[in-house]
Amino acid sequence: MGVSIMVYVGIDVAKDKHDCFIVNSDGEVLYDVFTIQNNMDGFEDLLFKIKTASKNPDKVKVGLEATGHYNCNLLGFLKSKGLPTIVINPLHTNAYRKSLSLRKTKTDKVDARAIASMIMSDVSLKPYSDTLYHNEDLKSLSRYRFGKVADRAKLRQSVSRLINILFPELEKLVSTIHAKAVYELLSEFPGAHQIASSNLKHLTSLLETASKGHFGRDKANEIREAARRSISTYLPAKSLELRHTIRLIRELTLEIGEIETEIKKIMDAIDSPILSVPGISYGIGSMIVSEIGDFSRFDSPDKILAYAGCSPTTYQSGQLYSSHSTMEKRGSKYLRWALMNAARYVCNWEPTFAAYLEKKRSEGKHYYVALSHAAKKLVRLLYHLETTGEKYKPISV
Repeated sequence: MGVSIMVYVGIDVAKDKHDCFIVNSDGEVLYDVFTIQNNMDGFEDLLFKIKTASKNPDKVKVGLEATGHYNCNLLGFLKSKGLPTIVINPLHTNAYRKSLSLRKTKTDKVDARAIASMIMSDVSLKPYSDTLYHNEDLKSLSRYRFGKVADRAKLRQSVSRLINILFPELEKLVSTIHAKAVYELLSEFPGAHQIASSNLKHLTSLLETASKGHFGRDKANEIREAARRSISTYLPAKSLELRHTIRLIRELTLEIGEIETEIKKIMDAIDSPILSVPGISYGIGSMIVSEIGDFSRFDSPDKILAYAGCSPTTYQSGQLYSSHSTMEKRGSKYLRWALMNAARYVCNWEPTFAAYLEKKRSEGKHYYVALSHAAKKLVRLLYHLETTGEKYKPISV
């Protein structure tokens, strides 16, 4: 009889302390609500009580709420001790507490008991697995990268603005002002005034090295001559700002590269089949995988679209491009961004999707309306791949 008894631990997580409650499957309260500090002494006190309640970790279930970063260290500790731990959405806890007719006023003691009762009665709740642990790490990295890329994009806009002041003619002399060779040029000569007085041999060497031979003496001479005839004004303060901005972009690019290396390691370990779809890179793929998590928790692909806030019904008013239209703001803005951009890239690289987008455009739909339909088609495909484990092959979705 003792072998079949389960032990349930409910934990209400806070910043500095956690309230805990331990009960067994017979309803016997083993430890009424007690408080532990958010430190190693507190964690070990909790572990001692759990081990006292059950010698077998397999007969223990721990439940705690998803409370942002406050639960990270405790969750890592419990996982390292081999204790099956369930992370519960606070909305589910609140709904469960109300269903038990517990008083509406939130108290940690009530919540610790409610969480224990919840994991005892709901067998569908799954323990936090290695996959979920990787997923949280991947989500953090993907969102961190998203922010860094956005910061770099703003700095590139600043570079464009400064070049329009310091050397507006340069833009027509190169394919992009954000090329490595152009940044090398402007780091040493941040403006038409400096380039105009440069040594042609040195300028040629700089451009040849930075462009790996793409630019030579002719291009160096062309740029210097344009600088000498430039309409720009010599502004040392703006030149200094340009140098510093380029330096910041380089630093961000290095940081983004480090983040992407870590993302690739996790994505390779996960071996997600969505990377087999043409046009889906590690960057966008990692954001889709981490924001959705377990695809099977959604009943259908449409539920994922609704969760992302980019359901096609949002766009079908045909007024996405009007000044009064807005996208649905529910769900993950990161997932919404990733799905729409993934659809755009897949339509560029995969013939079936390219034809589908063109078909929608030929029906008179605005580009973004058509793209939202392509996103729906893509989510159906990704849902199929993730729930079956199959790699991509051209199929009707």
